Amino acid sequence: MGCDLAYEVRGTGPPVMFIQGVGVHGSAWKPQLDELASSYECLAFDNRGLGRSQPVGCRLSIQQMAEDTLALMDARGWPSAHMVGHSMGGLIALRVALEARTRVRSLSLLCSFPRGRDPLRISRSMLWTGLRTRIGTQAQRRRAFLSMVMPPSALAGADHAALARELEPLFGHDLAEQPPIVIQQMSAMVRHDVTGRLGELAGLPNMIGSRRPRLAGSWRRPSPAHAL
Repeated sequence: MGCDLAYEVRGTGPPVMFIQGVGVHGSAWKPQLDELASSYECLAFDNRGLGRSQPVGCRLSIQQMAEDTLALMDARGWPSAHMVGHSMGGLIALRVALEARTRVRSLSLLCSFPRGRDPLRISRSMLWTGLRTRIGTQAQRRRAFLSMVMPPSALAGADHAALARELEPLFGHDLAEQPPIVIQQMSAMVRHDVTGRLGELAGLPNMIGSRRPRLAGSWRRPSPAHAL
């Protein structure tokens, strides 16, 4: 609906759809695609209103972004695919599975949630971290952003300026700046809650990760060991 979606496809094999979270371009999946393209056909894309997927075209909603995901699968001729969603992307993946169960081979949910307002509950630490990414010098805002996406062990003794430059192509923007669509994405999350429907996905192979993900690393085929 009113948006041209930009995406990248790499590799051959079983199809895997990668769905990003708030304010992050599809290019952030590059480390995963680098490892998996030898065994899987991987698709990563910019969510509508972000990067090259412009304009937003309508009031943003998780439902609409789930429809975008299915539209990209249709464009590739994929009857089904493995779904990998990070943060808001996991909520989108859950919506896809609930709307079109037969098109989802498995779910990998990374730092995600079924109720969009849960991660947005304001605490003192969250408020302080959020403020630090929006006030101060560009260097200060970049350091604040790094503290949100990297573990302390990776930042200890690191050249923060060099690390920010290294990560900028993955996130698709200067880490000191937040894409305008972020507020709309968070608003869409707050309005979306699939907690009461999780039982409908019983038996669907899945892997759920609650820890902060590493930017590089491998992905394994999910198994039904973790119940939704």
